[in-house]
Amino acid sequence: MDLFEKTYEKDIKKKAPLADRMRPRTLEEFVGQNKVVGQGTVLRQLILKDRVPSMVLYGPPGSGKTTLAKIIANTTKAEFIAISAVTSGISDIKEAIAKAKDVAKFHSLKTILFIDEVHRFNKSQQDALLPHVENGTITLIGATTENPMFSVNKALLSRCRIVELTPLKDTDLKQILSQALFDKERGLGEFLVTMEDGFLDYLVVLVNGDARQALNTLELCVLTSPRENNEIMLTKVILEDIIQKPLLNYTRGGDEHYDVISAFIKSVRGSDIDAAIYYLAKMLYAGEDPLFICRRLIILAAEDIGLADPYALTLAVSTAEAVNRIGLPEGRIPLAEATIYLSLAPKSNSAYLAIDKALSYVEQNTKHDVPKHLRDGSRGGDGALGLGVGYRYPHDYLGHYIKQQYLPQGVKETFWEKGELDKTPDKK
Repeated sequence: MDLFEKTYEKDIKKKAPLADRMRPRTLEEFVGQNKVVGQGTVLRQLILKDRVPSMVLYGPPGSGKTTLAKIIANTTKAEFIAISAVTSGISDIKEAIAKAKDVAKFHSLKTILFIDEVHRFNKSQQDALLPHVENGTITLIGATTENPMFSVNKALLSRCRIVELTPLKDTDLKQILSQALFDKERGLGEFLVTMEDGFLDYLVVLVNGDARQALNTLELCVLTSPRENNEIMLTKVILEDIIQKPLLNYTRGGDEHYDVISAFIKSVRGSDIDAAIYYLAKMLYAGEDPLFICRRLIILAAEDIGLADPYALTLAVSTAEAVNRIGLPEGRIPLAEATIYLSLAPKSNSAYLAIDKALSYVEQNTKHDVPKHLRDGSRGGDGALGLGVGYRYPHDYLGHYIKQQYLPQGVKETFWEKGELDKTPDKK
């Protein structure tokens, strides 16, 4: 590489977006995803020992999939080939395989093939990889935003580990943004920047765990903010102007976060559809994690609707799966459907009251034994200890019911009382 090429490459890197310039180069620089590659994790040890297995990196945009692949490229001694399923086809796969065979033959080196957006490959393209992953010609690292259980061939998936990356936490994003602000070599350290109170909090909420979007938005704020005495003040007004979206007084972990979700749950519990939809819209607009909303709907379906409409819990769980699979903005539709259904559903908290009453009783009364006729008779030596002896099998009786002692001796408590709207058989 001559001097002109070096100068050109350096200039290109300097003009690259902030997210690309600040991309971590080592595992030590990689912020977040501690469950995946934190200290002591299996994958971290495999990377450091250069024994990288075939894997599919699955997670939302900006969670670090490509970055982790590039860190592996910087760490491994293997040949590293990167292609994108968006612009590549069978011929590119064949070329990569041929190169991998040559590298193994002439240099005794393994080859890692990184395929970005691997879910965009069709079945025949994915099948073309299968024999070469199986015989070890290549180690495959695929990256996808789609659930690989549905987007990657089962045969290929069975030969790969699924590594799920989650949206970055607010604390992780703030650390990444702070590093970019003070890094003079690759970041924005050359600028004298001050921030209005709450600026980073608003930015973090808006990007919803996406480090790439956070860094590039921060760079736009710095480059477009007015300067006074060579000082740049970053304000929420500037941020609002850049994203072209009015900002709400809403930060994850702040009072508004808890107040709005509380109002949302109470509105659904109170069967006020319009209020519930309003608070749902407010959370989505502010950048609330949709899976957090799903978790609260699941709890509500069990706690507040319960046996009055047992299907409500199934619907809430299905909503979480749908939102996890399709993401936003389309995920707003199943969220709205579940919110309306749960608002309209009859309400009962009888199961919630029953389990809490039973837990309280057990906590205060820990010495009651299981009646002998209900115990596991297989351990009693053909009834020698009397375990299971005397138990009457309900299906042998009329109506598949026979009255017998189930509670331990001395327990006279009634834990569950059927609610007015509970859709269950009456107690015998």
